Amino acid sequence: MKYVVFLCALLSSVISQAQTLTGRSPDGSIRITTDISANGELSYTVTYKGRAVILPSALYIQLKEPAVALANFSLEKADSSATDNTWKPVWGEYASIRDQHRELRLSLLDRGGSGIHINVVFRVFNEGVGFRYEFPQQKALNHFVVSGEGTQFRMAGDHTAFWIPGDYDTNEYPYNHTRLSAVNAAIGKTFTSISTKTLFDSNAVQTPLMMKSDDGLYINLHEAALVNYPAMNLVVDKSSNTLQAHLVPDAVGNRAYLQAPATTPWRTIIVSDDARQIIASNRMILNLNEPPAMKSTSWIKPQKFVGVWWEMHVGISSWDYAATQSGSALVPHGHHGANTANVKRYIDFAARNGIHGVLVEGWNVGWEDWFGKWKEDVFDFVTPYPDYDINELQRYAKAKGVQLIMHHETSGSATNYERRMDSAFRFMKNHGMDAVKTGYVGYIIPRGEHHDGQWMVNHYRRVAEKAAGYHIMVDAHEPVRPTGLQRTFPNWMASEAARGNEFNAWSEGNPPAHETILPFTRLMGGPMDYTPGIFEIKMSHYDPAKTNQVHTTLAKQLALYVTMYSPLQMAADLPQNYDARPDAFRFIRDVAVDWDDTKVLAAEPGEFLAIARKAKASPSWFLGAITNEDARTMQATLSFLPRGKRYVATIYADAPGAHWQTNPMAYLITKKLVDSNTTLDLVLAPGGGAAVSLVPATVADIRNLTH
Repeated sequence: MKYVVFLCALLSSVISQAQTLTGRSPDGSIRITTDISANGELSYTVTYKGRAVILPSALYIQLKEPAVALANFSLEKADSSATDNTWKPVWGEYASIRDQHRELRLSLLDRGGSGIHINVVFRVFNEGVGFRYEFPQQKALNHFVVSGEGTQFRMAGDHTAFWIPGDYDTNEYPYNHTRLSAVNAAIGKTFTSISTKTLFDSNAVQTPLMMKSDDGLYINLHEAALVNYPAMNLVVDKSSNTLQAHLVPDAVGNRAYLQAPATTPWRTIIVSDDARQIIASNRMILNLNEPPAMKSTSWIKPQKFVGVWWEMHVGISSWDYAATQSGSALVPHGHHGANTANVKRYIDFAARNGIHGVLVEGWNVGWEDWFGKWKEDVFDFVTPYPDYDINELQRYAKAKGVQLIMHHETSGSATNYERRMDSAFRFMKNHGMDAVKTGYVGYIIPRGEHHDGQWMVNHYRRVAEKAAGYHIMVDAHEPVRPTGLQRTFPNWMASEAARGNEFNAWSEGNPPAHETILPFTRLMGGPMDYTPGIFEIKMSHYDPAKTNQVHTTLAKQLALYVTMYSPLQMAADLPQNYDARPDAFRFIRDVAVDWDDTKVLAAEPGEFLAIARKAKASPSWFLGAITNEDARTMQATLSFLPRGKRYVATIYADAPGAHWQTNPMAYLITKKLVDSNTTLDLVLAPGGGAAVSLVPATVADIRNLTH
């Protein structure tokens, strides 16, 4: 009945005011108003519980072919609808997801003489708003070249923001925390990418952009369903607190090539007065994506893995096999990590600990001369180094109940990868591999294209589609940031697309606040392969001359398995470092990678986070709590546990005196009986955390832990 009332009110508004339309979220907390002015300019506003979120902001698209700015509209028709259904993801943070929204669809005609029809569609959820442009089939011209997009987000104040620069080719930056008005001055100091020689708007930041108003509103701007379109950065106008869409260009400066019918990605605005709800609202982005494009998904398996990877980052082995080349022969240098004996050691470790996969990087010919040289045919993805017996390793892994995970570094040459994908994926399947980690380090080939431009956005999708045809799961590194496409392509299980844990091995590292920001920014669009689980925190362990380290405690590394979601989750450290601390490694062995439910218990971007998750098809729960550089005690109420049932809480915590910088590897493990009435006091050291497993108590547990 409430939907009928909404529709009647909306139609009344259309009839009486003609050019002003209003839509509300199902719970009434969010209101969007669109207005077409007398001169045909389209704008919109958003409020949350009566408070301004987006002040009047323009909507238009600039075309190069035909040469017209779609900014002078007449309203032909307005339609509205309501949706309320539930769907089940193939894997994820929830067993089921509710899609409840109201839609307002404006059918518009450009009255500037082009005759182009365009739709602007708004979907209003309880969590926020998504809107996009649609180009329906036209009577005449159906091919469009987009030269720019004028979508604006005029904020209601000079909010504090968590941002990284609008680099077209990398997301691997630590986050800045400033006022919007300070972005322009600060951006030049942080822009250090190899892509500085390329086109870049010095006032732009990337999405997802997280903001907080002075009166306590949390606002997240991003996009959903990025398909056949470039990624959207946001140019900051400090004089008006306005953010305007800035699309990543192609090699000749155009933004997008569209053939009607076509749509842009959804522009998303998530808002709440509770920071916890921002993280929980990433379901809205999934709801704006299409259902799975594949009929069968039973072969897609969330899993943990170890790998020949961290040892290269800490400098005890290398990706390449040869120090020099003598004619066509490779001359081994003796430090190559991906050799048969070493990989067997990882397989043995995985088998002992119930870990499904072993990633091997540096297994294939080409690593001697690959980085940043715009060389197209560096890798063929099927030729192992002489010391890597892939047939023997396939046999050995199968006998141990373990699967090898393939690594395809493209060195940025997407054209080469596309030519070789079929042979590469056949090679994988012939050697018993069902998952691949792809990489795009360096300049993109085709030359002049960018990691986040339309051509590469389409490439990543082509890889996911091609891999699905071979029943292969994908973990993409150096791609465009995710926008919920894991719903449509559930075999595209994880991405990097941010500054990961490896930066701690060889750079100034990630500050302690980094992992408290990522769930509000990068992870809003999808899972991240952050590679947690580092136990040997200081790099001086490998080289006494090194002073860099991981900027967390060991306990926080455990907590990241809960707070940093990924269905492909790596135990990133070396086997010997885990064998040295089997009691702490127990949490990594036990923690799930697929979930039935998620509860955000406490959150503040840049400061702290606590999340509890229920394991898939299991009564067990796992909890992770993390902090920035400040020590704090967090109270975790366990009201999510079933009433009347007792659980054993195994708490992996920072020991007294622990500190991310001075004493990072001090941890303490305790057990206690808990139930839904229990509140755990979790004491977090500076840069620290706590991880908790919650398993139903047996009669013996109750007897032993009671006395």
